[in-house]
Amino acid sequence: MNALHDEPDAIHDLIGVGFGPSNLALAIAVEEHNSRAAPDQRLRARFLERQPSFGWHRGMLIDDATMQVSFLKDLVTMRNPTSDFSFLCFLRERGRLVDFLNAKTLFPLRIEFHEYFEWAAARIAHQVDYGAEVLSVEPVLAENGEVRWFDVISRVPGDPERTVVRRARNISVAVGLEPHLPPGTELSDRIWHNSELVPRVSELNDAGASVGRILVLGAGQSAAEAVDYLHRSFPEAEVCAVFAKYGYTPADDSPFANRIFDPEAVDVYFQAKPEVKQSLVDYHRSTNYSVVDMDLIESLYATMYREKVQGHERLTMRNVSRIRDVRTLDDRLDVTVEFLPTGEREVLSADLLVHATGYRPRDLDQLLGRTAKLCLRDDDDAVRVGRDHRVEAAPEVTAGIYLQGATEHTHGLTSTLLSTTAVRSGEILDSLLSHKASDAEAGIHSAAGALADSAADSRASVSANSSA
Repeated sequence: MNALHDEPDAIHDLIGVGFGPSNLALAIAVEEHNSRAAPDQRLRARFLERQPSFGWHRGMLIDDATMQVSFLKDLVTMRNPTSDFSFLCFLRERGRLVDFLNAKTLFPLRIEFHEYFEWAAARIAHQVDYGAEVLSVEPVLAENGEVRWFDVISRVPGDPERTVVRRARNISVAVGLEPHLPPGTELSDRIWHNSELVPRVSELNDAGASVGRILVLGAGQSAAEAVDYLHRSFPEAEVCAVFAKYGYTPADDSPFANRIFDPEAVDVYFQAKPEVKQSLVDYHRSTNYSVVDMDLIESLYATMYREKVQGHERLTMRNVSRIRDVRTLDDRLDVTVEFLPTGEREVLSADLLVHATGYRPRDLDQLLGRTAKLCLRDDDDAVRVGRDHRVEAAPEVTAGIYLQGATEHTHGLTSTLLSTTAVRSGEILDSLLSHKASDAEAGIHSAAGALADSAADSRASVSANSSA
């Protein structure tokens, strides 16, 4: 590939890899800092996003789905309640503030919160390059062997055969999650992951496709939402939920349990011993993993019961079951489902199989390349991360790597959630500014030392000449 270079001798204070809600919140924090800082205290930042525009779980923007966190846990409010990047300021600008207040809810529609994200991203578009997929992050050595910078290599938007190299003192990696699929699963026109649910359904409806039976694998919120959405979208189809549980488990969103998502809970988790961290995750998995909002559970049950009364059951369930085999035929899928208590198997013919099987962190080693080898690891081979979200690196590394979203092992359940996004952006900003100040002070001392050495050499030279 033909590589371009950013402005000659230009060094960014920060380059963000990925531009979802986490780096969007950080970009806003930087923007607000720069608006009030002296010129020499401002941060030069750039964010790179592989998508052509801002997008956050677009495939699950179901029309009536709501957020599962309060609107006050937006991009800024928990860090700066006076920010004009808040969800309430967005509503005011859109002319919906009073209407939202009259709705008496803490939980906006998901499509509306996505609109809020797009609104915020548009206001700081000058910091972002879209269509710029990051290919690698390379360490850059100074003359003394110190890794002082990183070269971030990305595709040129609109010309993917060319790359551009940008140099930075720090990077913030927030590349999000990727779909998790059972081993050996290959996606196709008949086999989907729920992350592409809405556009796939739209395509089938636009084409007037006939759908007889759909299987949905999974027992979490996304799975239940997919079951409900497919049931409404295809009024003649049978929608069958398949999962290993006996029934959907309600999410624990009670006030005391929700304190696990408080900013202070991150401090507690970070300082805890490994066995205590594991206990906290085990105790509170029901706040986030493989659980469903009670309102949706009750709605699905009511639908199933109503259809049973009417004698036309379109919403069905294979509980305590697993999918053991999937055969793709010309006109259908033959899916073998095992009832776990007895081992009995049945083959269900289906038009579609939707995997609502969750997500997993992206492979940082592949993204960071040689830079990944500079990151220190714990006994479980997980990257060691400081409380300020900065990766602990080899002694020769003074450039900073900040992780957002891949730190559940160090910072707890909120790592991949929106709950502490605003607070985390402030913590990273403070860390960036602290290191910038330390580097500046070190530079002053280094320059003063060089001047002192130069003056000493000059005096010695004068003395030697005088003696001669």
